[in-house]
Parts: sequence; structure tokens; C-alpha cells
Amino acid sequence: MTTSTPTNPVPRYRLIIIRHGETEWSATGRHTGSTDLPLTDIGVLQAKALGTVVDEMDLAGDVSVWSSPRLRAQRTAALAGLTVTRIDPDLAEWDYGVYEGRTSADIRREVPDWSIWTHGAPGGESTAQATERVDRVLAQAEAAMTDGDVVLVGHGHFSAALTARFLGQPIEFGRHVRVLPASASVFHFDHDAVPTVRVFGRTGYDSLDYDGR
Repeated sequence: MTTSTPTNPVPRYRLIIIRHGETEWSATGRHTGSTDLPLTDIGVLQAKALGTVVDEMDLAGDVSVWSSPRLRAQRTAALAGLTVTRIDPDLAEWDYGVYEGRTSADIRREVPDWSIWTHGAPGGESTAQATERVDRVLAQAEAAMTDGDVVLVGHGHFSAALTARFLGQPIEFGRHVRVLPASASVFHFDHDAVPTVRVFGRTGYDSLDYDGR
């Protein structure tokens, strides 16, 4: 289960999870883990538009901004007006192993019922390994949330996994969570110390018409 059951004192600041803007592979549904692709022109515009969302959040306290090592995440943070305070290898995308660069439809020609949420990735991370990494990130983030807002800038599947585990769900719950490019979601602990979604999937662009992944 999640590490998100808070201890005393209850974190009073927020956790903000941001996904990077569009890349060539994310636009076409190709799984992108360690491959360090740049943002597309659309991705740059998405990331810049996210700046308005970040401004509206009025980040408070001793703010921490942690980013994945991938340049697409770091550039998204910069374009959105965030100053990264820590590069965290644990915020890298799920390790897709032999499935790196392939689409789900392509993989299912070999494994008909394949899903990253149930099968993991051969040569990459299992669901158990991904869960361990997510929980490690959340434990550190929740400790920092006693002092200020914590912003995690990363990737699609890993952001969905963070969402699932923060809310006390098994990592497989992430398959029900779609995290759009250059979107921000806000979480916190309510007055009963319950992990709660405050805002989910805010973008600075018209995401209703976005058909990428």
C-alpha cells in the first residue's frame, strides 16, 4: 500500500504533479522512457501556456521543484516559469525495457492483453519495482510538504502512478488516470489527514481537442 499516510505533523502544503509537454513519440503513443526526446513545437507552446496555471497556483512556503533527469521535463519546467531545485532520478518515466519506442497496439500483437499496469516491461521495470520507486518519491515529497509546496515534474505513466499511490490505491489504479501533456494536478491532505485531489489535469491550452497521448 501507499506510504502516503501522514505522520504528525500533517503536511499543510500542496503536492503538484506536472507532466512534460508533447514530444514526437508521445504524440503518437510510443512509450518513451530513457530516450531523451525534445519537445515538439506544440509541446513548447503547451509548456509556455502552463506558466499561467503555475502563476495562478501562487506557490507557497519553502517551495521545492523536483524534476526528472530527462530534458523534456526540465525544459517544460523552465518554460512554465519554474526553477528546478533538484534533479531526481526517481522521477524518470517507467523503464519500458524492450518495449521502449513501441506503441501498446504493436506490443499487443505479441502479448494480446498487455498493459504496463499489469505486466510491467521485460528488461525494464515490473509493477512492484515501479511501486517501490513511486513510494520513495512520495515519502520524500510528503516530508518536504511540511515546509512548502512540492512540485514534481515528470512523465505520463509515472505521474499516473504517483496519483494512484498518493491516494492510497495500488499502482494498477493508474490505468484509469490520463495525464495530459503539460498538465498540472494539485493534491493535499485535508483536515482529517486524508490524501485528496484538489485539482486534476489543469492545462493552459485547450485540451478538449488534444488527441495525442
